[in-house]
Amino acid sequence: MAKPRGIEIVRRAYELWEQAGKPDGQDQEFYHQAERELTAAAALDTDSQAAEEE
Repeated sequence: MAKPRGIEIVRRAYELWEQAGKPDGQDQEFYHQAERELTAAAALDTDSQAAEEE
């Protein structure tokens, strides 16, 4: 499973922050949410690629 790169996480966190109305003081929450989303997406991607190779 590939781990998402830092810049990908930051970009996604920024998107989440904008969608939430740019609230102050929640940067860590958005970063962790983005990290979880991207890690889960990478895991699904890896699983689907493995299934295709079988």
